[in-house]
Amino acid sequence: MTTATQANETQFNQNYYSSELTQFANTSQGNEDVEKALNFAAPCTLVPRRHDYKRITENDTFYSESDDIRTAGSPFKRIDFNGDTIQSKTFNKGLTIRVDTDDIAGGDWETRYVYALKRRLCCNEYRRTIRAFVETIKAAQKKSKKQIVEPDAWTGEKAQPDADLRNAVLTARSDYGFSPNRLLFSENAWYLRQDCYASQNNAGARIAAELSREALAEKLLVENVQLIKQVHLGLQGKELEGDEIFAFYAQNGLLKDEPSAVKRFVTPFDDGHLFRVYVEPHTKYTDITVEHYSNIVVTSATNILQIKVKGA
Repeated sequence: MTTATQANETQFNQNYYSSELTQFANTSQGNEDVEKALNFAAPCTLVPRRHDYKRITENDTFYSESDDIRTAGSPFKRIDFNGDTIQSKTFNKGLTIRVDTDDIAGGDWETRYVYALKRRLCCNEYRRTIRAFVETIKAAQKKSKKQIVEPDAWTGEKAQPDADLRNAVLTARSDYGFSPNRLLFSENAWYLRQDCYASQNNAGARIAAELSREALAEKLLVENVQLIKQVHLGLQGKELEGDEIFAFYAQNGLLKDEPSAVKRFVTPFDDGHLFRVYVEPHTKYTDITVEHYSNIVVTSATNILQIKVKGA
């Protein structure tokens, strides 16, 4: 019998630290699907455990300088990031699984449990990220700029889903002051788009129905289009109504104060790893723990626009 529980940092004994399994947790490629989805929606930014960051209140940072030429005897122009300075910290997160001796099978059993624990931790992070998108739009509904567009139903011969998407991107630029570079579809919204085009009796619609997400991104002049997969949200993934598309700005490898809709602040351990593994053997069972430090934060709430679509 195996059971998974919340890990408690006060219970960790360094004698149970596993260097080999920690290396596996940080280098194995098996969970790249959920990690890719997580980094797409909430790019990873390395920070100390306690840190501050800029919460962008206005979209006034998407500029380049025309006065970066230094004159003789003078310093270069110094830039700063605008926004409110927020004091924050990353949280210690982890899970422990208890493996009964009678359930052990195969020489790689420890790595298989580490793999499963890391995947669940990444799914937990992804669910928090999607919740952050949803809550940001809910909060915007109380303000003058609602950050939501609702095109006509994606049904019938006259419906043009991709034109609606393009218009939403243009609306973000003209009305909200940011240029979306990523689109995040709920699975149902993606199916609505495909079904709409598949039902139309013309060659252009048939071509549109078969477009890959990469081709759609190129068509809309954005960096990428991804899906919010239910398998990454887990059984508790009830955040979505199922008709959401989020257009937002994000970039991998940004500094902690650069604008991005949502960021995942992460604190590495002393050895540089992002995850750490402990193995605590007992007479009839073994406890395996995977831990990490992170905090998911909306650093630029005005850089998110929801496209709320509907079918027939």
